[in-house]
Amino acid sequence: MSFTRAIVRPPGRTFADGLTTADLGVPDLPAALAQHAAYVAALEACGLVVTSLPTDDRFPDSTFVEDTAVLARGLAVLCRPGAPSRAGEVEAIRPAVEAFFPFPAAIAAPGTLDGGDVCEAGEHVFIGISERTNGEGARQLAALLATRGLGSTLVDIRGTHGLLHLKSGIAWLGGRDLALTGPLASRPEFAGWTPLPVSPGEEYAANAILVNGRVLVAAGFPRFEAAVGTLGLPAVPLDMSEFQKLDGGLSCLSLRF
Repeated sequence: MSFTRAIVRPPGRTFADGLTTADLGVPDLPAALAQHAAYVAALEACGLVVTSLPTDDRFPDSTFVEDTAVLARGLAVLCRPGAPSRAGEVEAIRPAVEAFFPFPAAIAAPGTLDGGDVCEAGEHVFIGISERTNGEGARQLAALLATRGLGSTLVDIRGTHGLLHLKSGIAWLGGRDLALTGPLASRPEFAGWTPLPVSPGEEYAANAILVNGRVLVAAGFPRFEAAVGTLGLPAVPLDMSEFQKLDGGLSCLSLRF
């Protein structure tokens, strides 16, 4: 699966007011902007043409564009975020999505879906049921993916410590390889896949992204970076400290297609 484009939105002036379950302090906006610029540069170095949207101060979490839409095999699905404060982000991203996918589908009430709960793994998609994505939203997405020949597996992570979204603990690294944190490594939903365990203390590193043969990884997690190297994949470490303070990771910051 290769990518040619990405959509991003830099953090706005209200970024520090975003939702968080972390206890890592208040994010520093200038530092976040610098980290975001480095992230965009890394995507471009992987061969992507990046569309950077204007900042949107109405929504503190709006830099986490992944949660607003799912783009897979020519299909675009506008999400219905589980956090009420993020509902307006979907309409804000709609024009950018429609520029490439003129007739997007949408998750309908009572379904909720955050893109952070959707992990594409080649021809298969794992969909997390979480505090943000409910069973109805997950089932709606699974039905839409099936129209494009994509199978899916629902993974209920509610109550799993440390996992806000499914992709807080999983990353597809090509083929049958999955980076998995401890709480997910033994789950039956991943039987038949090859786990790349994430070491205790490095759980945040599990939110990595495979982009055209390279793996963008959060900086500061040497054991995970070395593990990625054993797969023959070059790792590209990026400082994500300010986004980690708001439960955000590498996948959250872009829509890649």
